[in-house]
Amino acid sequence: MTMTTDDGGVLGAVGTVVYRLARPEDGEALTGLDGSFTTDSVFHVTVTDEGFRILETPVDPPIHKAFPDESDSGEDRDTELSRTVVAFDGDELCGFIDTSFDPWNARLTICDLEVAPARRGEGVGRALMNHAFDFAEECGAGHVWLEVTNINAPAIHAYLRMGFTFCGLDTTLYDDTESSGEQALFMSRRIR
Repeated sequence: MTMTTDDGGVLGAVGTVVYRLARPEDGEALTGLDGSFTTDSVFHVTVTDEGFRILETPVDPPIHKAFPDESDSGEDRDTELSRTVVAFDGDELCGFIDTSFDPWNARLTICDLEVAPARRGEGVGRALMNHAFDFAEECGAGHVWLEVTNINAPAIHAYLRMGFTFCGLDTTLYDDTESSGEQALFMSRRIR
């Protein structure tokens, strides 16, 4: 994650939620945010000779997933090409988005987007994504790209509502990990 050291960096506010660039002192709150989810459907991937098919399928019982702590500090990333935006309501971290721009293909990658469970459905994720879109425009990005596991139906539905479309998949990305058996879906959205 890319942190800013200046005390500025406030990007805006919606109600009592303030959106600003992440600071070094936010690190503990960011790593402690609960990014888990529960879903009663998954996007089942079927690979065919002609390509692939994605079909949302109900699951019973619902699936609960907690992601492992990856503790990526992002210290090796170019701070001019990366940005982490946080959303705080007072001292409560509501969510964050971590992004990185690749000039060679004019792509802004969403590295991570997490919203606190109690704040989901309030527009925090959409507001954070809008800050990523703004950063994409500043960088001259042609599109925004992300990867999501096929079992994270709540996130996939949110991304679809935000204008993302499926653009690819990797059926082996999670092999030999805690997420073995899941498939990586890639989604993108053009920037005007």
